[in-house]
Amino acid sequence: MCPLRIGVNALYLIPGGVGGTEIYLCELLQALAEIDAHNHYFVFTNRESGAGIVPKQDNFHAAPQRVAARFRPGRIVWEQTALPLAAARLHLDALFNPGFTAPLYSPCPAVTVFHDMQHKRHPEHFRWFELPFWRMLLNASARLSTILLAESESTRADLLHYYRLPPAKIRLVPLGVDARFFGLPRAPEKLLLTVSTLHPHKGLDSLVRAFARFHKARPDFRLVIAGLRGFHTDALEGLRAGLGLTEAVEFTGWIPREQLYDLYSRAVACLYPSTFEGFGMPVVESMAAGIPTGCSQIEPLVSITGDAALHFEPGNAGAIHDAMLRLVSDEALRSRLAAAGPARAAAFSWTGTARATLGAIAEAVRLSG
Repeated sequence: MCPLRIGVNALYLIPGGVGGTEIYLCELLQALAEIDAHNHYFVFTNRESGAGIVPKQDNFHAAPQRVAARFRPGRIVWEQTALPLAAARLHLDALFNPGFTAPLYSPCPAVTVFHDMQHKRHPEHFRWFELPFWRMLLNASARLSTILLAESESTRADLLHYYRLPPAKIRLVPLGVDARFFGLPRAPEKLLLTVSTLHPHKGLDSLVRAFARFHKARPDFRLVIAGLRGFHTDALEGLRAGLGLTEAVEFTGWIPREQLYDLYSRAVACLYPSTFEGFGMPVVESMAAGIPTGCSQIEPLVSITGDAALHFEPGNAGAIHDAMLRLVSDEALRSRLAAAGPARAAAFSWTGTARATLGAIAEAVRLSG
């Protein structure tokens, strides 16, 4: 079989600026490089990302574009005009869009990833001037792409519900987990860890309120919230100050992976209080590391974790507080979760994600042939 020429639309990527979708793309590209030396990949990068995200293997090629992703209107215009022209010049067989949006005109079949459908489920979490573009571009991308990838069954169900798409158009492709988390050295301290972007839907205000109550009884504990400083940062910092937790609660912002590994190593427990998710990568990471984990009782988190995490009602500070207490003091529960977590997380691998993604791309080429 002749090798495919596959474009990767990485124009959205702002290092340290797009949260978990950066980890997704970097891990996926490396996994594709490990399993596929046959096909050729052309990674369209922007001024911020540069060629650093492109694997070193000979069949991976940087295709730098003269556009800055931080200026979103300019990036969208470039994606809709210059990117299709570049794809045509390179004679691509398929264009893979890992960040929700695709060119409305593509000279080749498009495979587009939908990480979630928050713009439909929770439009109140979007800035008013951005929401119309999310609605228009994602709707068009969903309809014009040959195949869509959803990373959870709940996102697949949302795509079917809101866009009325034929089920055969959507493939369920769960995310993976960095293999380094398995067997990560553990040196637990009096530290509770949450890995999350500071966005309104992440439920972090309820987490901080729960920790305020917890901290009165256990003042030796700290709460570290590691992740991109998002739309809810100012409100969370104000809440932290108002509750007198400035020294006890830390917002790290986006941090290098080595620093994140260190936090996981030192965490006595991890909590993930999100009220809405497309997947929930940090929950899989903490399970893989054998850290007692608590998360919101929502989909897809419940299906992902099974009985390997402690579930609590999202948005309920009392329930989150009770979970904190159990996760640090119930030794039987801690032992059970520490053993169950890695076994559950083993079902998720970036190799599996890469194989399923490549299969969908090849199928899109066949369907359009």
